[in-house]
Amino acid sequence: MIPDKWTATVASIWIQCSSGSSYAFGIYSPLLKSSQLYDQSTLDTVSVFKDIGANVGVISGLLYAAVSSRRRGPWLVHLVGAVLCFVGYFFIWLAVTGILDRPPVPVMCVFMFLASQAQTFFNTANVVVAVQNFPEYGGTIVGIMKGFLGLSGAIIIQVYYSLLENNPSSFLLMLALLPSLLPISLMFFVRTYETNDGHDNKHLNHLSSIALILAAYILMLIILENTFTFQPWARIFMFLLLLLLLFSPLKIAINAQREETCRISPTSASRTRLLHNTESIDPKKNYAVGDPIENRDLQLYARQENDGLENHTRQIGEEMNLLQALGTMDFWLLFVAMICGMGSGVATINNISQIGESLNYTSVERSTLVSLWSIWNFLGRFGAGYVSDVYLHKRGWPRPIFMILTLATMASGHLVIASGFPGNLYLGSVIVGVCYGSQWSLMPTITSEIFGVLHLGTIFNTIAVASPIGSYIMSVRVAGYIYDKEASGHRTCYGTHCFMLSYCIFAAVSLLGSLVALILFFRTRRFYTMVLLNRIQHSSRG
Repeated sequence: MIPDKWTATVASIWIQCSSGSSYAFGIYSPLLKSSQLYDQSTLDTVSVFKDIGANVGVISGLLYAAVSSRRRGPWLVHLVGAVLCFVGYFFIWLAVTGILDRPPVPVMCVFMFLASQAQTFFNTANVVVAVQNFPEYGGTIVGIMKGFLGLSGAIIIQVYYSLLENNPSSFLLMLALLPSLLPISLMFFVRTYETNDGHDNKHLNHLSSIALILAAYILMLIILENTFTFQPWARIFMFLLLLLLLFSPLKIAINAQREETCRISPTSASRTRLLHNTESIDPKKNYAVGDPIENRDLQLYARQENDGLENHTRQIGEEMNLLQALGTMDFWLLFVAMICGMGSGVATINNISQIGESLNYTSVERSTLVSLWSIWNFLGRFGAGYVSDVYLHKRGWPRPIFMILTLATMASGHLVIASGFPGNLYLGSVIVGVCYGSQWSLMPTITSEIFGVLHLGTIFNTIAVASPIGSYIMSVRVAGYIYDKEASGHRTCYGTHCFMLSYCIFAAVSLLGSLVALILFFRTRRFYTMVLLNRIQHSSRG
């Protein structure tokens, strides 16, 4: 193999698969709570610093912009992330094992922040490089990167079950080592390459298929592990199959390189055919929304040739820096929508063990819910990116439509959790997990389209600050406060009432986010028309 955008993609996927340690918080949070003598509000406070670290990636975005402006690869971004990951989790491990005296809560918050902050460095480098390498399929490639990051929690937990025999303190030590060493070994492969191949979509679809197969396999493992008791050799065997699936993207990269080497340069026939077809398109005819997008694309092309577009509409390809983006209404609409969607989603994963405990779920069932959350998170991240690309290309649907739908659906998931009926947490976590993951795919893609890719790392990481803000409000000020009040002075609360009011509030907040996304949709409809027009012109030049 030779270094190219496909090797960069595979290296990024492998790094993403080890980067989501923040999603495994439910595995070691009971140990953290008991060893440090925390009540629920204190544990939620520590978890908020995890969320701040995992989502406030402004520093990583600025570092990426600095190294890319000097024409260096983003290896330095990966290196800083690896150092932060090791330092943070190593000191948490020292604290829970008693090697280090029980640190004050603010110090533990710092350790948690450093450990989770590493995720933003890995994620920024991998996502921005991927978008720059595949500009025509931003939704799909962001969905793949974010999807593997969402799966990483379940992958890490499978490593834990296979090798560490249910020892949470050893799990913390593993989190200090694995997500640090792997990025260091792969960071020099992750680079941008200025290539544009019309067959990219085929190979990206193959990577998408592998991601779906991997998710299905992990889901099967979770179900089997909760149905049967496996001998150590069987766990090792299933883990080796998991590794085999994780190595399979390498075959896709090899095939893509082989085809690109042998492919004859494309002719300009597609451009000639497109220009010929525009002559038969009536610029004044209004095609329906459900019509094939090709007809409406050609109409748009003809309209531009004859009439032009209004001057106040943003020009395609216009690049904005962070300060310019902060001055737009679109930025703040995205920000508020993400507070509503991401905040309630993070509050769910932070409290999922305690919700299960209050409803008399067993410890095995609670661990299973944490693992399953990674699967639902993956499906949302991958599915929203891929589906929004399909509907944008084929039907001309602006991406904010999917933000509206997922936030409204998330509200129903919160109400399911609030209801407390048997099995409610399984169904509710599916709905909330998928919709939460969708926001992480849609937001960076919409950001890259509205504000450009030059400062994408800084802008989308600034918008991601909405996640810890929402998490603090909903985890600490809502869920933690109401839980401790319902516990009546005890450290543990049992019953539906422990989280019912909190999740009714979360449902209302998600609906508010859906309304904000609706405003963004109306503001960007014309812009997405221009996105489609730009793409058809680009393809005609290919």
